[in-house]
Amino acid sequence: MHRRSVARTLIAALPVSAALLVAPAAAQTPPRVVLPPPPPDGAIARVHLGEIRTAPEGSMEGYSREQFPHWATVQGTCDTREWVLRRDGQDVVTDSACRATSGRWESPYDGGVWTDRQDLDIDHMVPLAQAWRSGADAWTTARRRQFANDLESSQLWTVTDNVNQSKGDKDPARWKPPLASFHCTYARSWVDVKWRYGLSADEAEKRALTDMLATC
Repeated sequence: MHRRSVARTLIAALPVSAALLVAPAAAQTPPRVVLPPPPPDGAIARVHLGEIRTAPEGSMEGYSREQFPHWATVQGTCDTREWVLRRDGQDVVTDSACRATSGRWESPYDGGVWTDRQDLDIDHMVPLAQAWRSGADAWTTARRRQFANDLESSQLWTVTDNVNQSKGDKDPARWKPPLASFHCTYARSWVDVKWRYGLSADEAEKRALTDMLATC
């Protein structure tokens, strides 16, 4: 059954680390990609969690998704969304516009296996609205663009669309992936993103992350 796919917005090109790019591809050939580094292990994640500032969530005043420009152009006709779809799938075939036309994807949140891109969302591990309430409201637009298109951390994941929609902008105190075996990786990734970007976490969020890291 087809589900709603996330909206895509093309924006100005975002510089990407040379570590993510290979030699320029032929005109009609989508670029190969290198997977981003995994989040630190559980022991390091626990240290980083302790370094994250504890604070209540802020307000949503002034928030909109447009405050986080995405999806950025990565290379040629490939934007961040198409890049991640190709990165996370198996046997992905793309057209001349870098749009995935077929492939196989497994959602780490729930174990769902899909062959139609319409069943998939690209999830921001730390949702944009959650980031806004945790300190991103004070960022520049350029910093928010970097956050929304970050290919160098564990921020972007290809997941089942309705599972992503059930997550919304909830933190781990209010939502966890249905697949319990993924809780360790989820917590490590969440902590890594918040730690990298200097975002805060409230007390309930930290307790939930501590419990999830105990499964590592």
